[in-house]
Amino acid sequence: MTAATPSFDAAFFRVALGRFATGVTIVTTQGDPDAGPVGLTVSSFNSVSLQPPLVVWSLSAQSMSLPALDRSTRYVIQVLAADQMALANRFARGSAAERFAGLPLTHAPNGAPRLDLPCAAWFECHNRRRYTEGDHIIFIGEVEHCAFSDALPLVYHAGGYDLTPAVIPGKSL
Repeated sequence: MTAATPSFDAAFFRVALGRFATGVTIVTTQGDPDAGPVGLTVSSFNSVSLQPPLVVWSLSAQSMSLPALDRSTRYVIQVLAADQMALANRFARGSAAERFAGLPLTHAPNGAPRLDLPCAAWFECHNRRRYTEGDHIIFIGEVEHCAFSDALPLVYHAGGYDLTPAVIPGKSL
């Protein structure tokens, strides 16, 4: 048995998905030893398992960061704090060099690069599995180290960083 043809287009689906508020993260890695670190903003992050500790996130198959993440064995997922909207925007746009310019870097215990900035939480992950589904790559990370603070997380909802719902004329439940 196969799925029925969707009764909506991609734009409508994107708006519907935007009704689910998500946290905002920055994923950092060192894909190529001879190049600088790679980082990008990701909002498709979630927990999978406590034993073993697993998380999941996804990335567009068209992302310029995908080759580095395919080569990396470890990465750090930094959950941004509510006051880090500018940082989220910075890592969503621009070149890799522009994203890291002037920012302090450190390394997580097993060597993955991470921003040396306060955040709500961070997770150093072993790149356990990758799956291609549709137009995205799904990454399963096995968490090796993590830490958290009391900071409130940055939340993304309905196309923005606040909880004010977008009004879509003529469309409702």
